[in-house]
Amino acid sequence: MRCGLMIVNPHSLIRNSLNHHCPMKPTDSELEILQVLWQQGPCTVRQINERLAENKDVGYTTTLKLMQIMHEKGLLTRLEEARSHVYEANVSEEETQSTLLERFVDTAFRGSASKLVMQIGRASCRER
Repeated sequence: MRCGLMIVNPHSLIRNSLNHHCPMKPTDSELEILQVLWQQGPCTVRQINERLAENKDVGYTTTLKLMQIMHEKGLLTRLEEARSHVYEANVSEEETQSTLLERFVDTAFRGSASKLVMQIGRASCRER
């Protein structure tokens, strides 16, 4: 498994089988929160929850707990100056996309990007 050396927070690291440090892979729910923060910038839990609620049924306390966990993992930073905590992404969209893509290629295509490209080509042909 390959990794870039862009380390944002030492608490957001895990070890892979080769003992390299890699940014943590966010869960699907964490990724939804990160996508809102990447689009809108720093937000309160309420703002994130309202945005998520546009597409699915999600409770405020669920969003709050998930964001607290993400803060502990190092995926988010929390600004505690205001009465409401304001969170912002602590990982870049590009870094996260790169990590997710590398893990997908490693897992689904045994590390072969060329196999992925061939699969995309086959899928593209079937769509025509």
